[in-house]
Amino acid sequence: MKYMRPARGQELRAWQPQQETEIWAAEFSEMALLSAPGALLASCCSSLPLLGLFLVTFLLCLDFLKRRKGWSTALPGPPSRPFVGNLLQVDFDNLPKSLTQLSKKYGNIFRFQMGWKNFLVVNGYEAFKETTINEDTVDRPSLPLLSKIGFKKNSEGIVFARYGQAWKDMRRFSLSTLRNFGLGKKSLDERIGQEASCLCRAFTSEQGNPFDPHFLINNAVSNVICSIVFGDRFEYTDKKFQRMLHLFEEALKSGSGFLPQVMNLIPVLLKIPWLLRKVIEPQLDLMHFIGEIIKEHQKTWDPEITRDFIDAFLFEIEKTKDNPSSNFSQENLLFTTADLFGAGTETTSTTLRWALLYMLLYPDVQRRVHEEIDSVIGRDRKPTMQDQVNMPFTNAVIHETQRCGDIAPLAVPHMTCRDTEIQGYFIPKGVTIFTNLSSVLKDETVWERPHQFHPEHFLDADGKFMKREAFIPFSAGRRVCLGEQLARMELFLFFTALLQRFTFSIPSKQARPSEDPVFTQTQAPQPHHICAQLR
Repeated sequence: MKYMRPARGQELRAWQPQQETEIWAAEFSEMALLSAPGALLASCCSSLPLLGLFLVTFLLCLDFLKRRKGWSTALPGPPSRPFVGNLLQVDFDNLPKSLTQLSKKYGNIFRFQMGWKNFLVVNGYEAFKETTINEDTVDRPSLPLLSKIGFKKNSEGIVFARYGQAWKDMRRFSLSTLRNFGLGKKSLDERIGQEASCLCRAFTSEQGNPFDPHFLINNAVSNVICSIVFGDRFEYTDKKFQRMLHLFEEALKSGSGFLPQVMNLIPVLLKIPWLLRKVIEPQLDLMHFIGEIIKEHQKTWDPEITRDFIDAFLFEIEKTKDNPSSNFSQENLLFTTADLFGAGTETTSTTLRWALLYMLLYPDVQRRVHEEIDSVIGRDRKPTMQDQVNMPFTNAVIHETQRCGDIAPLAVPHMTCRDTEIQGYFIPKGVTIFTNLSSVLKDETVWERPHQFHPEHFLDADGKFMKREAFIPFSAGRRVCLGEQLARMELFLFFTALLQRFTFSIPSKQARPSEDPVFTQTQAPQPHHICAQLR
C-alpha cells in the first residue's frame, strides 16, 4: 500500500500514535527526576567554597567586633589574635614575668585579651596606687571554676567574693573577731612567741645536719592562725595537720597555670568530668577536710562560750537565723574559714623561707642581724614587738625580704564595677584587672637596686628605719589584706627568734641555692636545704 503523507495540521497525530506520545512523556519525566539531585548536588558543590568563605568572613568580623568592644582605641596593648586573643602570647607558668616584659613595650597600663574577655594590666607604683584606691575597681571577676567548688552569690567568703554587702559583712566580722582574739595585742604577741620557741626546738632537733625547712616553717606559721580559727594548735607530727597543709599546697598548684585559665574562659570545658577533676579535686578535698573540722566543732559548740573564730561565726548564724537577708551561713563559714587559714599560712611562711635563704646567701647581712639582736635583746630573753622600734636593721631586712621575694606578684585580680578612668584611659565596666605588684616592688624609677637584695632600701643616711611609699606587699585600698597586722607580727617575732638562736649556712655538699623563684599563685624559693647551728 502506498504511503500517504498526512495533511499539515494533522502531521504529529498521523506520524506518532497517542500511546507512543504518553510513553515518551513518562520516560522524559523519569529522566528529569533522576537527573535533578545530581544537578542540585553539582550546584551546591560549586557553591561550597563561596559559602565557606562567607562563613569564615562572618566569624572573623564577629571576632573582630567582640575583641575591640568597649576598649578605648588609644589604649596600648599587644595585637590580639583571632578567637584566642593574647592567650598564646604569655607564659602562664610565670605570668608575672610575661606581663612585666610586655609592659616594657606597651607601658605601665595596657590592654590584654584572653579569648573575647578583656583584661587590663597595671604596672608601676603610680598606676597601681591609682587603680587600687579607685572605688570603681573593687569588684572581683566571676570565675566559673569557683562555682564548681561551691561558691554562689553571697556565699563566697572574703578573698574571691564579689563586691557587695556579703563581702562587707564577712570582712568586717572577720577583722573584728581577729582583734577580739588578740590581733595587735600582747596576748597574740605571746602566742606567736610560744610557737616560735616550738619552731626553734624543731630546728635544734636537726642537730646541725642539712634539712629542708619548708614544712617546719609552714607548721609553725599555720599554728598561729589555727589557734585563732580552730581554737588549738597542732603538733608538727600530727597526721591530720600534715594532711591539711598538704592539701592546701596541692590546691595552690592545681589552681595555677594555663589549664585553669582556659577553663574559666571556656566554661563548657567544665562539663568534661576528668578534666574538671584534674583541676578542682585538691580544692574540693581541702574544703571537705575543713568542713569536717567545722562539723566536729559544732558538736561541742556552746553559745555561752566563744573559744575561737568558728564559735563566733556559729553564734552569728544563730543570732541572724530569722533574718532572710543575713549573709551568715554555713557556706560562708566554710569559705571564710578556708580564706583565713590560707591567707594566714602561705604568704607569711613563704616570706620566712625567703628570709632564711637570703641569710644563707648574704652572710654579712646575717652577721649584722646577729649583732643587733645581741645588742637589743640578748640571747636569753624572748623577742617582743616592743623590740622592733629599736632594731632598724633587722626591720629593714624583713621589709627587703618581702620586697625582693615578691611573694604575691599578681595578688587577686580586681574588676571594674562601673565605667571608670585610669591614667587618663576609659575602662569599661566588667574588665578584669591584673595589678602587677612585681612591677611596683621592683619599680626601677623608685628603688636604687630593684633586682638585688639590698636592706639599705629601708635605711636612711643615719641607719634609721625608713618607710617607703612604694612598699605595698599587702596591696592597697579596700581590698588590702586584712591579715596584714598579723603577718607583720609573725614575720618579726619568728625571724628574730630564729636568728637569736641559730647561724644559718649552706650545706657543704650543696651548691649555692638559686634566687630564682618557683611560681604557682605565689612565688616561693626553689627547694633547698639549710644547716642551723646553735649560736
